[in-house]
Amino acid sequence: MATEPPEVADLLVRADAERDAGRGADALRLYEDAALAASRGDDQAAAAHAALRAASLQVFGAEPGKLPSLLHAVLVSTSDDRTRSRLAAALARCWVYAGQAGRAVPFSDEALERAGAAGDPALVCDALDAALAAHWSPDELEVRRTLAERLDDVAAHVLDPEVRLQAHLWGLQVACEALDLHGMHRHVRALERLGEESPRARFFAASRRLMLDLLRGRTDTTPELVAVAAAAADESFIPDAWMVLGSMEAYSAVQAGDREQVAAVATAAEEFAFAEGARAICAEAAYWWCAAGELDRARDLVRTFHGGVLEDLTRDLNWLLTVQCVLEAALAVEDETVVGAGAELLAPYAGRAVVNAGAVMFHGTTDDTLSRALLRLHRPREAQELRARALATYQRIGAPWWRARLERFFPSTAPLAPARGRRRVHLHRSAGGLWVVGADATPVPALRGLGYLQELVRRPWQAVPALDLVGSRGPVADESGLGELVDRRALAAYRHRLRDLDAEIGEAEDWHDAARLEVARQERAALLDEIGRATGLGGRSRTTGSSRERARVAVRKAISTAIDRVGHVDEALAIHLRNDVHTGLTCTYQPDPDSAPDWVLDRRGPDQ
Repeated sequence: MATEPPEVADLLVRADAERDAGRGADALRLYEDAALAASRGDDQAAAAHAALRAASLQVFGAEPGKLPSLLHAVLVSTSDDRTRSRLAAALARCWVYAGQAGRAVPFSDEALERAGAAGDPALVCDALDAALAAHWSPDELEVRRTLAERLDDVAAHVLDPEVRLQAHLWGLQVACEALDLHGMHRHVRALERLGEESPRARFFAASRRLMLDLLRGRTDTTPELVAVAAAAADESFIPDAWMVLGSMEAYSAVQAGDREQVAAVATAAEEFAFAEGARAICAEAAYWWCAAGELDRARDLVRTFHGGVLEDLTRDLNWLLTVQCVLEAALAVEDETVVGAGAELLAPYAGRAVVNAGAVMFHGTTDDTLSRALLRLHRPREAQELRARALATYQRIGAPWWRARLERFFPSTAPLAPARGRRRVHLHRSAGGLWVVGADATPVPALRGLGYLQELVRRPWQAVPALDLVGSRGPVADESGLGELVDRRALAAYRHRLRDLDAEIGEAEDWHDAARLEVARQERAALLDEIGRATGLGGRSRTTGSSRERARVAVRKAISTAIDRVGHVDEALAIHLRNDVHTGLTCTYQPDPDSAPDWVLDRRGPDQ
């Protein structure tokens, strides 16, 4: 039975007009009507087009209505791989945005399979976007990292700015979660370049630039960036723009101490949260009420998470944010029940960054909130350890507002004595160019990897770029692969170090210090090799591949060799390091607080 094409065409024209006028709810109803009319007339192409347009108007966190059923009905009646891929990807995102990510995975899997069969890079990117959304839980960061890298690779060769926009948004999300500051800057800058082509990209560029500015404690850019984002949203209809704009103003007002502005956004957020049953927005509203000084309003919202509600939250894209905000508010209103429950829930996620879905806003680290919660729960040793880690993280990423806030909450105390029964082990330099390693303080020959291990152990749970570890012995340039291997300043520093080493070698020879002589000669040979790789004929700088990749390989090999050396004198320590030291472009030491040794990382006394 054929439908009248003019009926569908008229509905689509009217829907487009409503969308362009910013009336998303009206446009959504018309698109849904068009999809149903086209399905009745067996016009599957028109039905798919209308259903996909309807899906693009879904408000994040709101009740999706009949949209999932509509998308599914069109999906099962379509056999074309390309159309099925787009419909399956849209349905996966629909369930994620509706807070039911568990239903999304089969559809994101189908989208990837169909896109692969079609062989269209843009289609593959759309399917990867859906797969990332479907795997947005706090336990799937490594899955997201892999998928985001694949999306970035595929999108790099696609001209469509919308495709590249999605790739950079996911890259930014993962970089924020991993506290990769260089990655954050790279993707925000890419969004700004895309903003020159598209008002939609300009909206995301302005809002995410403010996220990065607020992370660094800057509020002076807020008026301009909010204005740019608002204008861009008017040019390119974005269903959730009002939420993002509200967050931009609220989080900036929190840092600026503008309680009136924070309260205005908290009021709107609370109304939406209860109207739509959006728990993440309810949690943020509680946090904002605290910042506005309205503790009674915050206390009322915190109580809605009593009765096991907090413990039963689905571990989805906003789980970390929800628990973090509720715990922040519970600390402010002294709700001991929620403080205890929140701390228990967050504990397995120590060392993580907390970011609104889509990298809308940075919300500190779990170490920060956990340290304050554990202090309230009379666990000062653990609180101090987490506090130190959080402060070090904020120092590394340049987050002064967050660092100052944590410092104000409770002051630093003297170092605590090692926990009873904790095994004490050494990892530090000694006299004669040697290192002291293990429980028995055994001297071993110096290795670069021992220095790398020491640096990671000093900064537990922090992601340390491999390039920074290599650079700890001297300047190293971060090259993209198209520039010079090292810059002139680095080469000058290398050559200055060579002069110092020549003096050390001469002194070691005069004093017959064989160990010191060997270490100095090894470092001199390595520096000469580095300068040789970096320069060509006449000392001109030579270009090569990514210095970060070379650093990754070098650090991995050096650390592996060092751990093997440790194993010769303390096998238990070597096993601990193999399990808890992770290498890559960034490296981390991630010890279990209950089994980590008590480290001695500096020489003690004249003979050590």
